[in-house]
Amino acid sequence: MSESNIDPQTSNNEGIILDLASIPQAPANYKSGFIGIIGRPNVGKSTLMNHLVGQKIAITSPVAQTTRNRLRGILTTPQAQLIFVDTPGIHKPHHQLGEVLVQNARIAIESVDVVLFVVDGTVEAGGGDRYIVELLAHSQIPVILGINKLDEQPEESAQLDASYAQIAAANNWELAKFSALNGDGLETLQQLIIDRLEPGPYYYPPDLVTDQPERFIMGELIREQILLLTREEVPHSVAIAIEKVEEAPTITRVFATIHIERDSQKGILIGKGGSMLKAIGSAARQQIQKLIAGKVHLELFVKVQPKWRQSRTRLAELGYRVEE
Repeated sequence: MSESNIDPQTSNNEGIILDLASIPQAPANYKSGFIGIIGRPNVGKSTLMNHLVGQKIAITSPVAQTTRNRLRGILTTPQAQLIFVDTPGIHKPHHQLGEVLVQNARIAIESVDVVLFVVDGTVEAGGGDRYIVELLAHSQIPVILGINKLDEQPEESAQLDASYAQIAAANNWELAKFSALNGDGLETLQQLIIDRLEPGPYYYPPDLVTDQPERFIMGELIREQILLLTREEVPHSVAIAIEKVEEAPTITRVFATIHIERDSQKGILIGKGGSMLKAIGSAARQQIQKLIAGKVHLELFVKVQPKWRQSRTRLAELGYRVEE
């Protein structure tokens, strides 16, 4: 069943319920639908969605496999409402968390109206791309092959582009080139997507940019700073739980727990005299203030949860479960 048949009043995994009365009736011949953004890790899927919706809602990082949840970004134009579903990078899983993430990405392929298959235009098509091609080859859903990182391509890029053009031609897919970073080519990409959507209603209020609650975005912004500041030292064994949010007229107080797997990682996260935790908190606080457009006091705590990525129970407790 297409995800476009989902009742917008149904709550998502975070308990968000939309009021149908706040959703206006779409004009005649209006289009709408769900677009799954898929690809290998670190090809720029989250950067692309942020640029398309015009606001940072998905974290970005030089570290691969940073996306964990199917985050929806909403772009409403006079022509159409596009609901982008950012998925975890499809890769060979090495633990229970990885298996859940890849399974969710596969489910997303069959639950959207259009698939946007994003590839890295600075390298030729490789085995990871061909693995995704095989997954998509059995789907009846329209596919657009998007060559990202146009701004980073070398002058002689004909061979790079040809490796993807052959894939697109063999599968009768549309091809688009763009830069998710500077926006080049995104207007053309957006129109390609709209052309492949069917007439439909507003699924969300036109001023909404994501269906995820602020608490979820807050947790992701904290996790992003951990990835940026610790890099390979504390790679993917980090999960964030927003324990409490207290709103006052002049300030919002946010209390969050950082879950890691080993005592050694706790030392890295805290740093000498608490320096690393302070740096993470300061950078994350600035991002959260942009999100809520107000002053924020952020308190971070670190907790060791051994092998949480291997436990389905722990994964569920921290919000990671296979999508239905």
